[in-house]
Amino acid sequence: MAEPPSSTDHVDDHQNRDDLLDWLHEQRWFGAKSQSLVGAEVVEEGRLTDALTLTLLQVHFATGGHELYQLVLDRGTGEHGVDLISDASRAGPLLTAIDQAGEVGGRHGQFSFRHVGEPDPEAVAGQVRAMGVEQSNSSLVFGDRIVLKLFRKLEPGINPDLEMLRFLMAHEYPNIAPLHGWYEYEGEALAATLGIAQRFVPGATDGWTLALEQIPHEPDRFLEQLAVLGVITAQLHSVLAGDAGDPAFSPQEPSSEFLNLLRATLDEQLERVFGQLPDDPAVGPIAGLEQEIRERITLPSQGAIGGRSIRIHGDYHLGQTLHTDAGWTLIDFEGEPVRPLNARRQKRSPLRDVASMLRSFSYATWAVKLQRGLEPPAGFEERARQAFLDAYLGAVDPTLLPHGESQTHGLLATFELEKALYELQYELDNRPDWVAIPVAGILRLAEAA
Repeated sequence: MAEPPSSTDHVDDHQNRDDLLDWLHEQRWFGAKSQSLVGAEVVEEGRLTDALTLTLLQVHFATGGHELYQLVLDRGTGEHGVDLISDASRAGPLLTAIDQAGEVGGRHGQFSFRHVGEPDPEAVAGQVRAMGVEQSNSSLVFGDRIVLKLFRKLEPGINPDLEMLRFLMAHEYPNIAPLHGWYEYEGEALAATLGIAQRFVPGATDGWTLALEQIPHEPDRFLEQLAVLGVITAQLHSVLAGDAGDPAFSPQEPSSEFLNLLRATLDEQLERVFGQLPDDPAVGPIAGLEQEIRERITLPSQGAIGGRSIRIHGDYHLGQTLHTDAGWTLIDFEGEPVRPLNARRQKRSPLRDVASMLRSFSYATWAVKLQRGLEPPAGFEERARQAFLDAYLGAVDPTLLPHGESQTHGLLATFELEKALYELQYELDNRPDWVAIPVAGILRLAEAA
C-alpha cells in the first residue's frame, strides 16, 4: 500500500503531493474520488507517542472547495509514516489514551480522550485487526473486546453516532453495543468528533448476511426474527422521543412546510429520474408511469398530518444490525455519510427509518438470487414486510405516527417511493444488473396506491 507523505505544513513538493493524492484515491473512505484534487495541507497534528501522530489534513479541489480528513500516522515504520489502517498492530496507544482520558496538545488546539466505565487492559493487550468492510470510516478491533471507529471525513460538531449512543445509554436502551469512550478535537476553527470506541459483539452475524443465509433455507425463522426487529425498532423510536427536556432530542410537531417540501422533493426526483430513463428493458415496467405515480401519492393537501419529528437512525437497513443468540444489536447511528452532519442531526419522521428497512427487505430477497443463485420463497418480501411492520406498529408510541392508519400508510409509502427513486438512479449509474430491484419497488408502490 502506498504511504502518505511527511506531514509538512503545506504539501508543496510535486512528487510528495502527487503521492499523497494518489494514496487518498486508493482509500475506500475517501469520498471525493470524482473530483480533481489540486493540493493538500496539514492543518493540525498532535503527537500521541514518539511514533504516532494524529493528523488533520485538508484537501483542495479544482472547483475551489475543500474537505477535511483524519489520518493517524505511525512514523516508527519509515520516513513518511503509515496510516494505522494499514498497520493496525501499532494502534494500541489510541485505545490506551481513551482509557486514560488524557489530552494531547496540537499546534492550534487540543485532542481530548474520554472513556465510559472502566478501562479494559485486556483489549489494549489483545491482538488488533482492521475491519475491511466499511466505506466511509475505518474500524479497529482490539482483542475481540473493543471496536474503535475512526471518522475519516470531518465536519464541525458532535458526530451523531456519539451523540445517539450517549443518549441511548443514558436512557437504558439495551439493543446497542455500549459506548466505551471517544476522542475529539477542539481548536481555533474546528471542534469535531474523531472516533468512538464500543464494546465488540462476539459471534455476531450482520443482518444482511443473516438474510441471505436464512431466506432460502429457514424463511419462517427469519420472519420471526424480523418481528423481533420490528419491536426493538419501535422501542428505539419511543426512547428517542422520550426526553422532552433535551433540546437535541425533544420531539417536535412536523413543520408546516414538511408536506410541501416532501412533495417538491418527490416532484424533482420523478422529473429527474423519468426524464433520464434509458431505452432499456429493465426499466420497461415503469416507463411512462411518471404522471400516474404523481397522482397516486397519498399526502394530505393541507392541515396537520400529525405524528412527531424525532431523532432517528437515519441510515437504517439490515447491514446496520447485528444478530446473535441473544438477539439484535443496532449499530452505526451516524446517519447517511453523504449528507452534511447538521442535516443528519435534524429531527424527522420515524417512518423514514421504517421505509428504509422495508426497502432493505426487497434488496435482500432479490440478492438471494443475484448473489447466491437461489430462489427465495414465493411472496417472501411481502411476508417480511408484514412481519416487521405489524410488530413495529403494535409496539411504537402511537403519538409518533400520523393521525389514522391511512395517513400512516400513505406517508410510509411516500417515503418508500422517495427511497426507491434514489435507488433507481444509483443502480442505473453503478449496478445495472440490480436495476430490477428499485423498478419492482416503484411498480409495487404505484399499484398498491
